[in-house]
Amino acid sequence: MPPARYTFDSVRSCVWVSGRSSLHPINTETRGITGWFEASVRTDGSLDLDLPVSGELELAVEKLTSGNQLYDHELRRRMDARRFPTIDGRVSKIAVGSAHPHYVVTGDVAFHGKTRTFEHEMHIDAREEAVSLVGDYVFDIREFGMKPPSMLMIRVYPEISVRVELHGTRDS
Repeated sequence: MPPARYTFDSVRSCVWVSGRSSLHPINTETRGITGWFEASVRTDGSLDLDLPVSGELELAVEKLTSGNQLYDHELRRRMDARRFPTIDGRVSKIAVGSAHPHYVVTGDVAFHGKTRTFEHEMHIDAREEAVSLVGDYVFDIREFGMKPPSMLMIRVYPEISVRVELHGTRDS
C-alpha cells in the first residue's frame, strides 16, 4: 500500500515555546504551522517503518509572539527575522520508541540560518483519515548561532522548551 499523505491543519496545529528570563517566564502559543507528513499505516494504527516515512513543516517567525512588544521586537531583531523569516523542520528518520504509539523521530531544524539535526521521542497517532504528532524538546538557541536576548537589566536564558502538536488530515 502506498504511503498516505497528511496535510497539517494550521488552525489546530500549535507550538508552545517557553523560555526564562532573570525577571519572569516568557511563553508563546503559536498557530499557523504548515506542512505535511507521509507514512504507511498498519491496521493496528502503527506506522509501517519498513516503508519510507517523511514530513516537513514551516512556521513564520513573525507568528511567534509573547504578548510583550518589547520582548517580541528584540527577539525578532536577534533572530534576524527579515533574513530568516521561517523556522523549518524535516523528518529524516523514524524508529520504534519505548512502546507504540511512541516513536523516535530524527530530523533537521533550520532556524536563524543554521540547520541542526535532533532526535527525540514523539507520540504519533496515525489513522486512515488523520494523524497527530506530539512531542517536546529543549533547545539551546546558541546551537543556531543566536545570542540570547537581553534588555536593560533583564537576561534571557538560552535554553527554550518547545512543545509541538501537529494535526493533519489525509489528502484525497
